[in-house]
Amino acid sequence: MPWVNGYIRHDGMKVRGYSRWAAGARREMSTLVLFGVAVAVIGSAPNSSGGKSELPRPASTVYPVRFPGWNKVPAPRPQPTVSYPIPWDRSSR
Repeated sequence: MPWVNGYIRHDGMKVRGYSRWAAGARREMSTLVLFGVAVAVIGSAPNSSGGKSELPRPASTVYPVRFPGWNKVPAPRPQPTVSYPIPWDRSSR
């Protein structure tokens, strides 16, 4: 938008500086806005596959949630093979 500097009119009235639309800019801006709106509307239109979106939808959750193997007995913990202390020969160092 061009800037018009302040000036004094022929009747002596002082006019402050202001900005104004250039010639034809309103029509060009309205064309640009209409084009942008058309692109947005066409871009958000449903697909041609029956109007349904092809994005996956989450399945409904059935409660209580069960995980495979949740009720299996855990494997036994390893047990030591000897129950007495093993003497280590530390004098060879």
